[in-house]
Amino acid sequence: MRIKDLAFPAIVMTLVLGACGGSEPPPPPAPTGPTQAETDAARADSIARVQAEEARQMEAERREEERLSAARDEARSTLEDMVHFDYDESAITAEAEQILRRKIPILRSSPTVRLRLEGHADERGSTEYNLALGSRRAESISEFLSGFGIAADRLMTTSFGEERPLVNSTDETSWAQNRRVEFSITGGEVVVSEEDGSQQ
Repeated sequence: MRIKDLAFPAIVMTLVLGACGGSEPPPPPAPTGPTQAETDAARADSIARVQAEEARQMEAERREEERLSAARDEARSTLEDMVHFDYDESAITAEAEQILRRKIPILRSSPTVRLRLEGHADERGSTEYNLALGSRRAESISEFLSGFGIAADRLMTTSFGEERPLVNSTDETSWAQNRRVEFSITGGEVVVSEEDGSQQ
């Protein structure tokens, strides 16, 4: 075999081996999506937003319930506001009418509420007369409220006459305080508006 016949394959092999062994492997491809740190940060941010929204909703619900509770307390107080009468009278005064008119929308929006109307008188006059006077005063209130559509069976009347004075003193100022009808809620639920916490 001739030397030149051997030399050519040797040269080719040397070139091939040199090309293969002397080059670096190609670099890995650049990442195309977010890094793990970025993914973790986005997840934590999403959780924080959800928790913040839940906390905001809970706070809004708490404030709404507080507002409605205050409105219910105010409505109950309005229903329990007493009215006063002139001496030896059972006619409703202009001042008493204003107080009674504030009760009507609450009673209309709270159909289960029942009231006891307690008539009172000052100490002047006989026990029997004052019991009758207290009864007439309670009945006049019941008739007034019934005239605005409040069912009479929601209004129970009673009289204590002079037996339960509001003020224990014998002067005109005290007597004026004792000539009254008091209101007690005996049953039912006071209802207020869900929208604004005011009485309907």
